[in-house]
Amino acid sequence: MAAGVNRKISAASARAHTRRAKQNASFKLPSGICTKILLVLFAGILAWAYQAIQPPIPKTCGSPDGPPVTASRIKLKDGRYLAYKEHGVPRDAAKYKIVYVHGFDSCRHDAVVANTLSPEIVEALGVYIVSFDRPGYGESDPNPKRTVQSLPLDIEELADQLGLGSKFYVIGFSMGGQVIWSCLKYIPHRLAGAALLAPVVNYWWPGFPTNLVTEAYQQQLPQDQWAVRVSHYAPWLTYWWNTQKWFPSSSVVAHSTDILNSEDKKLLPEIVSTRNYTAVVRQQGEYESLHRDMMIGFGTWEFSPMDLDNPFPNNEGSVHMWHGDEDKIVPVILQRYIAQQLPWIHYHELPGAGHMFPHAPGMSDNIVKVLVGE
Repeated sequence: MAAGVNRKISAASARAHTRRAKQNASFKLPSGICTKILLVLFAGILAWAYQAIQPPIPKTCGSPDGPPVTASRIKLKDGRYLAYKEHGVPRDAAKYKIVYVHGFDSCRHDAVVANTLSPEIVEALGVYIVSFDRPGYGESDPNPKRTVQSLPLDIEELADQLGLGSKFYVIGFSMGGQVIWSCLKYIPHRLAGAALLAPVVNYWWPGFPTNLVTEAYQQQLPQDQWAVRVSHYAPWLTYWWNTQKWFPSSSVVAHSTDILNSEDKKLLPEIVSTRNYTAVVRQQGEYESLHRDMMIGFGTWEFSPMDLDNPFPNNEGSVHMWHGDEDKIVPVILQRYIAQQLPWIHYHELPGAGHMFPHAPGMSDNIVKVLVGE
């Protein structure tokens, strides 16, 4: 009897299983419909990804929805406007005329050499300095067509429109210091002298020994290694990489103090207390200022600084590079190598100094006096 009961239960279970199988089969979608759904989902993901990597349109100064124009500006040949700020003695009375190039995430107000130069030196030497907003920063129009060569040509045009004469000096700090290499390449005939202050290095410049570049690269924080790697290999991802919230992006963009050495941190309170124009720096958008800086600075260059010729073969001028030996943003070992390859560079290494050394008391006086030979 028990066996009969078991057979009935088994038969009932089999019938139930068959019914469930038929029900499941009735809900199965045709393969063609499944393919279409997958294609729609894939297209949706692609559309989302495309939108995520597209930077917003910059809010150009003077446009209907953009910031107001408050600075003095010149109009360049291509129609863009370049904002500038003058410091020191009147232009027409100056003995030495200097164009200052600001660094990353900065603007014309961040002309540290002009801002900290002592009045005594200004008057005694007759120093005039003009700083300007690099394209996309402050109140200078963005330049979507910007190249390594375009900024030196902007500088030359600025100097001509302001009447600085056939020759002038250039000083650049950090990313602005990197621009000075371009000036030495493309407008050497216009230079009376040049100073590079902690200039940013491109790890992909030809001429660096592989082991030295690897050592320097690994000195950077992991998120900064990734940030410059993306800027070089996948520039179209630069905007997304530096705005996504899934993992850390550039520590420089985030103003992290982890990239400052002890001397930098001592200088930081004074720097911050005088910087009441922070909102102006990125007001036209981060893509045409910060991100394009990274794409140009760490992109593929048309030349290597180590291939440059001496712009002053008859000692009619000089080129100086200053760097702190404890700079945690730009590894000193690469600057030393560049200086070794270019014997005409006057290299000044500062013991114990970090990246922000130009802000140290008396430093600007020393830089300007050495540069102009006084």
